[in-house]
Amino acid sequence: MLAAGAVTAAVSGTTVSAAPQPVTGALSTADIDVLLEWNLLAQVETIMLRPTAHGQARGIAMVEGAVYDAVNAIDGGHQPYLLDLEALDLAPGASYDAAIATAAHHVLVSLVAEGRVAALDAAYDATLLTIPDGPGEDDGVAAGEAAAAAMLDARADDGYLAPFVFPPATEPGDWEPVPGGAYDPDPWVGGLDPFFLDNALQFRSKGPLKLTSGAYAKEFNEVKELGSLTSTTRTPDQTAAAIFWQFPPTALWNGVFRDLSVSEGLDVVDGSRLFAQVNLAAADGAIACWEEKYYWNFWRPTMAIREADTDGNRKTVADPGWKPLFDPSTATTPPLATPPFPDHPAGHGCVSGAVLHTAKTFFGTDKMAFEVRSGRFPGQPRQFSTFTDALEEVRDARVWGGIHFRTATEDGAVVGKKVARWMNDNYFQLVG
Repeated sequence: MLAAGAVTAAVSGTTVSAAPQPVTGALSTADIDVLLEWNLLAQVETIMLRPTAHGQARGIAMVEGAVYDAVNAIDGGHQPYLLDLEALDLAPGASYDAAIATAAHHVLVSLVAEGRVAALDAAYDATLLTIPDGPGEDDGVAAGEAAAAAMLDARADDGYLAPFVFPPATEPGDWEPVPGGAYDPDPWVGGLDPFFLDNALQFRSKGPLKLTSGAYAKEFNEVKELGSLTSTTRTPDQTAAAIFWQFPPTALWNGVFRDLSVSEGLDVVDGSRLFAQVNLAAADGAIACWEEKYYWNFWRPTMAIREADTDGNRKTVADPGWKPLFDPSTATTPPLATPPFPDHPAGHGCVSGAVLHTAKTFFGTDKMAFEVRSGRFPGQPRQFSTFTDALEEVRDARVWGGIHFRTATEDGAVVGKKVARWMNDNYFQLVG
């Protein structure tokens, strides 16, 4: 874990000096060099698909889904994701590297701004220069082209950046932005066509706790104490963890799986399947989550605590001046703030739950030594020995940051688990 002195006590004026930096993973072992390089390139390029991290999640899922299909078209060991393998006529010896670079490049150039295309073209040309000319390269390119075309066709008009009407806040418990805060720049996520789920509400949770319940009061008082900007019970390491995890999940987890691809000795076939599964699961975890967020439209702790005199619960006490750790006065770059969308379920839980349960199934074990790197703390990773430990810290961190009730974090992780299980039961199956 981070050293206790990595972040000073969480009081007004707390300073975290490190600015977010791109998160990278180890790039080694010749067999998967091109796979890792194009995964990292996709991570870097898709981070520009804003408004927030969701454009990146959709983009990298499209890239890695296409890369998997291209590689699998050559190997043929698993069910394709989208590609019609019978429509391809590939000779033995088709180049995996040509297939990977072509699929990734062709998807990316359809997503990024025009000014980024030249750099992608140059990277693509550089990859192809390392591949001997001939039928192997030609067939690899053909596989990549077909996979990219299938993905782009499937995601055309999928709801990306679709208009959205925010539900009004008319009753206690309804979500509304904090005073002076903005509205969600990505409300369209819940209406996005899923990558593999039947529909976005397939695994909808039971929703937030009733405002008048004792369970709600318990969670209210937990986040009021632990998540406060001036908390005296949150430890320095909990403060550090809360801030550490406030970083785009796509960058956090793709870095981890680049490392594990190398340390676990994955070949290009298994590596491409891993990147496809974790990124598609992440995308559908977010879609399921955002559908729920606006279905329940439940308030965040900041407004719940400030307006507790309206909730009808005798065990909650209002504090009109309450601020969470995630307040701009906790000086970070970029600034911390209460996220501008409803509480339930927690988005990081949905996404990270989907990713980490997918990883457990892929590797066949929960026990895996790895470290996670966040751009908020360059050079100060957090280490874990199981996927479950990492997910537990993700859940806790949202309470420590003062931005979620615990039920939201727990239900988010369950949604993610169900998304991962559905994918693992219905997609990427062995052939024969």
